Amino acid sequence: MHNRGEVAESTKKKILDIVEELAYKPNIFASTLASKKSAIFATFLPEPPSVDGYWNKPFIGVKKRISEIRQYGVEIQPFTFSQTNPGNFNDEAKKIIELNPDGVVFAPFFKKESVSFIQQLKAKSIPFVFIDSELKDAGQLSYIGQDSYQSGLVSGKLLDLILPEGNILIIHFAKEMDNQNHLVLREKGFYDWFLNNKVKTNQLFTTEIAETEDETWMAIIKEKINKKNIKGIFVTNSRVFNIGRLIEKYDLKGIQVIGHDLLKENVEFLKKDIVQFLICQRPEEQGYNAINKLFRYVVRKGIVATENYTSIDIVTKENVDYYKEFK
Repeated sequence: MHNRGEVAESTKKKILDIVEELAYKPNIFASTLASKKSAIFATFLPEPPSVDGYWNKPFIGVKKRISEIRQYGVEIQPFTFSQTNPGNFNDEAKKIIELNPDGVVFAPFFKKESVSFIQQLKAKSIPFVFIDSELKDAGQLSYIGQDSYQSGLVSGKLLDLILPEGNILIIHFAKEMDNQNHLVLREKGFYDWFLNNKVKTNQLFTTEIAETEDETWMAIIKEKINKKNIKGIFVTNSRVFNIGRLIEKYDLKGIQVIGHDLLKENVEFLKKDIVQFLICQRPEEQGYNAINKLFRYVVRKGIVATENYTSIDIVTKENVDYYKEFK
């Protein structure tokens, strides 16, 4: 069967005939144990700022899938990087290359640095799966996550439906926006909705907020809301709770807000009607399915789809309690 030479040709032919008749498939579990090989997968995700942070959620899915396939000799080695420091991304990426894992799950958070990391992975023939955001045609095995452009388009339509008048402020709570591909795509989708579907005359403004440790940014945004007649706000990432705090602090009225992700703080403002909609990306599902893609490709030697878009869930205070990831 494995051409080790111990089986007579006549016996071998009989066995192969039986195998064909029974449509025999090799036992992957037994083969893995016999070869005493294991597969090491690395995860490379942004470091969450708190235990309730968004980036804890994909790793919950990762650990769940690993627990299901550990019998096949699959191990996980987690790596994280600072969300505000591209240099730290490069340092941690170097450690992954030195580890030489059998596959990598990572979020291409910083575009330029991710491209360099990808080149190193490809040079060592290490398959990689994107989650949360993607770089098109980068040689990835697969992508698990939302279509960021389409997510922005949906957010634009939602805000358009609930905003009778006034202007709109798009807020990025992020550093180096041009280097964060998924936020750029969300903004483009949002803009395109109003560009292609508008009969009203709303003006759109964009601002970036790199630091929120002190509250000086709040006074700046409050002034912009008043001067620009802002009645709608779109936050491109999971930090929409910052706008909830601002609205509460200054007791602002009549502002419609849309953001992303079912963080505890975001949901609190959703239930208070300060945030009208949250776009859910199913991050636990992303982590789970990303590991599953590597498992199917590396261990099972199977073929996997290159794009696997998760649903764009529109969450309101009326349906949020039905999302188990929040409970």
